[in-house]
Parts: sequence; C-alpha cells; structure tokens
Amino acid sequence: MNDNNNVLTVAGLKKNYKDKTAVAGISFDFSAGEFVGLLGPNGAGKTTTIKMLTGLIRPSAGMIYYYGSDFKQESQKTKSLIGVVPQQNNLDRDLTAYENLYLHAILYAIPKALRKTRIDELLDFSGLTEYRNRQVKTFSGGTMRRLVILRALLHEPKILFLDEPTVGLDPQIRRVIWDFIVKINRMKNTTILLTTHYIEEAERLCKRVLIINDGSIIVDGTPEALKNGIGHFVLEVYKGEGIEEEFFDTRPLALAALEKSTDTCKIREVTLEDVFLRLTGRRINV
Repeated sequence: MNDNNNVLTVAGLKKNYKDKTAVAGISFDFSAGEFVGLLGPNGAGKTTTIKMLTGLIRPSAGMIYYYGSDFKQESQKTKSLIGVVPQQNNLDRDLTAYENLYLHAILYAIPKALRKTRIDELLDFSGLTEYRNRQVKTFSGGTMRRLVILRALLHEPKILFLDEPTVGLDPQIRRVIWDFIVKINRMKNTTILLTTHYIEEAERLCKRVLIINDGSIIVDGTPEALKNGIGHFVLEVYKGEGIEEEFFDTRPLALAALEKSTDTCKIREVTLEDVFLRLTGRRINV
C-alpha cells in the first residue's frame, strides 16, 4: 500500500471513541497534482479524517503514508509535506500581511536568507503585493482568506488540505478564491484535498470526489462519472408534499415522462448534489 508514487496513501484508517466509530476503516490514495473533494453530511467523519491525516489526532487503527513514509514513524519529516488551511482566518490582525507570513516562515524553520524572497514571490503569485505592509485588520474577508491560503504555501507543501476555504464569503469573492486555488493546483502541481459544504464548489473545482457517510467512503470517482451513474437528466415533479425526482439517461425519455404527468414538472441536468442525496439521503449541510 505504501507506493512511493503516491503523494498520500491511506489504508484501513479507523477512529473509535468510547461509544462511537467516527471513521470505519477507509482506504484511498492520491497522486501528485490531484484535486480531490471530500464530501459528507455533518457527523459523517470528514473532520475526523482530516485531523488524522494532518496529525491532530491519532488513528485507532490503519496506516497513513506520505510518499511511502509512515506518518506515525516519521511525523516530523512528513509534516513538512503538508499545508493546512483551517476554516478560521486565524491571522494576527494587528500584524501586516508580510509580518504574518514572516512569523510563519520562522515557525517552519525556513532559512533566514530565503524568507523575504519566498514571501515576496508568494505575494506576487497571489496578487496581494499591494497589501504587503497593511495590517490584516483592515482586510476584507476574501483578502484574509487568500492570505491564510498563502501562508500554508510558504514551506512549499506537496499536499494542501483546505477545510471549508470559502465558508461565509459572498459568491463573487468565492469565485476569486476558486481561481486562486485552481492556480495553486495547476501552476505548482500541488495535490489538494478540499472539504466543502458547497456542492457546486466541489463540482466546479474537483477532478475526483470521495463521499463519506457514517464513517465509510461510499463512493470515489470523477464528478462526471458519479453523475452519469444515476442518469443525465432529472424530472422534478412538484407534489403537494414536496418535490419528487425521476432520473433518465436521455432528454427524450425525460420529456416523455413529463408529457404523461398531470403535475407541474421541470427538466434539468443531473448535478453532483443529486448524487449526494441519492447516496446519503441527506443534504450536505444537514
């Protein structure tokens, strides 16, 4: 399982608490440059999985390898390969953007001779050079978010964990963050694992999706393959008690069903949210 060609390999990973199994023996691997989404309802095991993968909690069983190195046995070495972006903008708001990044560079033992150059390069890469000497408390939420992501790149990680990177941001700023994340993935070939409550975010950004429910990964595939697995078109039938959905492989089949129905109907294309609901029975933020 510990293939050196994989950035990350997970085998039989479990986390048990006193009266609950939070993660029930999951296995997967990521290749260099992959952009993967981890989706699941609240309580499904997403956060526990991320905490185990980043060393915040210890697994009850199973193995984690980064580039073939056992995470448990070589944690200090392998943690240098990881960048983590938490949900919170946990910056020092009284410091400038540059000062926040410089402090992080010290904490990650980046050689003093490289610190300024690397910070300046990343500020330019992110389009934040004009904010270099401004206090963080003057920033908008979207600018703070970009700086948090930028900070996680300072030590040049091979894999970046993004935990709800656009939560609470308005749609316009969210798209700016999307573009920045895609730029990181493509230009730096950084492997990204994204958790999100926005299904459209995973559908737009991720080339591969893992859906976890009740501690188990129930599906693993590309968004297109997952959608095609349930059909290409949805007929939404509006009933008094709610909306019923019927799935069809072709639009003519959906149209034929619509013509037979006596209820108000609408035809649309299948989305990743349809897959999620079919597999888990719950919406992602429930």
